[in-house]
Amino acid sequence: MAEKVTPHPAADGGPEERASARIRRVWRWSLLFLSIGLIAGMGAIAFDFLTQLGLRVFLDGMAGYRPLPAPGEQHLFTPSTTVFNRWILLALPALGGLLSGWLVFRYAPEAEGHGTDAAIQAYHVKGGFIRGRVPLVKMIASAVTLTTGGSGGREGPIAQIGAGFGSFLATRLGLSARERRIMMAAGIGAGVGSIFRAPLAGALFAAEVLYRDPELEHEVIIPAGIASVVAYCVFCMVRGWGALFQSPHFTFQNPLELGPYTVLALVLVAGGGLYVRSFYGIADAFNRLKIPRALKPALGGLCTGLIGFFWPQTLSFGYGFLQQALNGELSTAFLLVLAVGKIFTTSFSIGSGGSGGVFGPSMVIGGALGGAVGQLFHHLLPGVVGNPAAFVVVGMAGFFTAVSNTPISTIIIVSEMTGSYHLLLPSLLVCSIAYAASRPWTIFRSQVKNRIDSPAHAGEFFVDILQAIHVKDLMNRVRQVAAIPQSMSFMEFKRYFSESEQHYFPVVDQGGRLTGIFSVNDVRAVLFSPDIERLVVMKDIGTADIIATRPSEDLNSVLKKFTIKNIDSLPVVADADPGELLGMLSRREVIAYYNERLQAIKARVT
Repeated sequence: MAEKVTPHPAADGGPEERASARIRRVWRWSLLFLSIGLIAGMGAIAFDFLTQLGLRVFLDGMAGYRPLPAPGEQHLFTPSTTVFNRWILLALPALGGLLSGWLVFRYAPEAEGHGTDAAIQAYHVKGGFIRGRVPLVKMIASAVTLTTGGSGGREGPIAQIGAGFGSFLATRLGLSARERRIMMAAGIGAGVGSIFRAPLAGALFAAEVLYRDPELEHEVIIPAGIASVVAYCVFCMVRGWGALFQSPHFTFQNPLELGPYTVLALVLVAGGGLYVRSFYGIADAFNRLKIPRALKPALGGLCTGLIGFFWPQTLSFGYGFLQQALNGELSTAFLLVLAVGKIFTTSFSIGSGGSGGVFGPSMVIGGALGGAVGQLFHHLLPGVVGNPAAFVVVGMAGFFTAVSNTPISTIIIVSEMTGSYHLLLPSLLVCSIAYAASRPWTIFRSQVKNRIDSPAHAGEFFVDILQAIHVKDLMNRVRQVAAIPQSMSFMEFKRYFSESEQHYFPVVDQGGRLTGIFSVNDVRAVLFSPDIERLVVMKDIGTADIIATRPSEDLNSVLKKFTIKNIDSLPVVADADPGELLGMLSRREVIAYYNERLQAIKARVT
């Protein structure tokens, strides 16, 4: 990563000293990213332990509900012998909402909702700063929410653990806001890469999730890659290696299958739109409620429990049902109920102020919709769709793309989670369509459109645009002005000045070449000295130290010249001949042209 830090004294020496300084910087930053990965991996282990403990105590021990985990998850506790009780399942999410709501709003209100959105906001608006207590509060509150039946994912708290440590470390070391943002984003990648066992996708996700447009934060990719690999290794050394899900050997060999996949993409877009609108519709409704904020997650949990009373499969994580869908063990009706129910339980659990991620539920919803569409086309076109379970994998990728605007990282993360790399082609098609059709909405409200709209890059982008524009691009805005002969007496100039609206007056010699310039402020001393006005010629008033610009000069340099002397207009001279005056360029015209170019770029992107 490029860095703006104070160089080591040896950096000013010879080639050997400079090389040594570069090596030290590389080692320094590598150690920082390794540390972030180590903490994120340990945080993922701790959170996995808490969730398994919570499931054993609450859902299993109290309600007798034992949802199947993903095959890649280890069982740490022996199941209880508690008989399944729907009535306890009805009230349990409300209890979890009450506990998590008190914890969040008592100690860290910014930990409510899905943590990834809060981390995105910290990147763009807060210079990458996250309070030290937020990751711990987020981890405990999320564990309580999810293990009492609340529907959500694990990526939010883990992302905040890694992001929080990155932010803390950067702050302690006195690094710049830019460096703190990079370290925070590296923590996001490490958290996601470890908990989902997808290190490559974790790095790409951290760089891609920041924007709605197809744009990557390039400075983040390498740091997040290092941290994600370390976090993944730390987590897997304790929790076991391998993919999160076990998928059959899917293949894509029939181009006709792209037709059903296109239909799947449209279904996922519709489902994604319902998910986002439901989520934020419910969230906005809870925000308007005139009750204490700490009680809102309990009310949301009660609504979640009511749905779970009839359809328990819509509670908690739901990863086990994804595996059953991959195995072809679930009916179309079950998959549709799972998808729709999961949309609303997640909306009530997290939208009400509960704590948890939105990536995990999105995988379940998308996989269920994909499985249902795959079974439908397998029934209608068995010769085209031979294995409907392949639609589960593609549905997982397409649905999250439709709600998050992260097509690249989503394709990779689903491939890593399932080990299904042979479905990259249909996944690319479905994710491309889903992304293009779902631009109006996003589950991450803190995403900004692109780097132009990010407060984190406002200054950088300003300079980039100015450097790309040259004076020759706005020659039509260069004003033609009357040049003053250097031999003109001040008495003659007074008569001319009384009829002129100019503020700056170029001075030229007999050949019309520029020799000086003066402003209206420069003539005031002579105006009130009638004894000398007959003796003064304009060559005496004009300064020969001319600050001019040229058609080839960029506007960033031009604005610096305006600032140096605090002047409002500059003479424009020919590139080949600094004595050839082409006209005058005002500061106002430069700023106006920049604004026009900026608006044009925004409109083109839109």
